[in-house]
Parts: sequence; C-alpha cells; structure tokens
Amino acid sequence: MGNRLSVIATRTGDDGTTGLAGGERVAKDAPRIAAIGDVDELNSALGLLATEALPAEIAADLLDIQHDLFDLGGELSMPGQALLQEARVVHLDSLLAGYNAHLPPLREFVLPGGSRAAALAHMARTICRRAERNVVALARTDTVHAPVRQYLNRLSDLLFVLARTINQDAGAPEVLWKR
Repeated sequence: MGNRLSVIATRTGDDGTTGLAGGERVAKDAPRIAAIGDVDELNSALGLLATEALPAEIAADLLDIQHDLFDLGGELSMPGQALLQEARVVHLDSLLAGYNAHLPPLREFVLPGGSRAAALAHMARTICRRAERNVVALARTDTVHAPVRQYLNRLSDLLFVLARTINQDAGAPEVLWKR
C-alpha cells in the first residue's frame, strides 16, 4: 500500500469546508462532520485510556474497539457505504455480558471516579453518548447504516461496565451517588 497522506496541511479547508472520502466538500459544521469528529474524539479518548495500566484483556478489547471506530468513522465519511457490520454489535453484546457477569449488582447510581483509568472510561462513555446523539441527528436527514447507531449505543454501555471492572480490578471502590 502506498502512502495514504503525503501532505497534511493542504489548506483546502481554509474556506470552512472539509472533504468526505468520495471527494465531496461539505461545511465543517455539517451534522455528518460533527458525528465524524465525535467518533474521532472517542477513539482518542480510548487511546488515552489504553495508556493506563489495564488488565491485558481490557487493553486488547479497547484496541479492537479502536479499529471498529476507525471503520465506523470511515463509513460516516463515505455516505452510502456500510463498513461496520452487525457482527461487531453482537461482539460488543458478548463483551458486555462477559464483563458484567463478574460485577456485583448495582444498588445505587455510580459517579464517575474511583481509579484514574475508570474515570477515563467514564469520560470516553460520555463522549460516546455525544457521538451517538450526533449520529442520530444525522440519521434524521441522511441515511445512516443501523449498526453504526447500535454500535455506539452498546459501546457506551460497555464503557460503563468497563469502568466498574477497572475499579474492581484495581481494588478501587466505586463512587456511589448519595441521595
């Protein structure tokens, strides 16, 4: 494979537009670009989380998810293309069930915190929810492949469960909401 990006500063966006994968120019504040940006931010947040000392299984799962998010962002940048398959949503369901099986039942709302890594997982969860909201907004005016919405919905749930799992593994108490 040749070089994908030979020039980073193209200056083509100086007019407030950006290019989609097919070459179409759109406004940088268009709903599609907002959704792509949120998915990119989420991927970066997961990259930051992955720099923490994590159980090997969680680190591997995060890297796998980062690849999925790259596909998801690519799909958003190519209207009409379907890169993220439903099998990846099913995979998240499986991860959710596996990690959740080792956690005690919740008796109260959990506040973001505990260990630094868990707090970063919660931060990624909130970014994921924003990405999901922007994808839903985009879907009101443009076609969005259903697995994209489903994946983000499941991923935010998984990030909540991972935050709890990370705290459990670190021996950090969960921060429970006080009524």
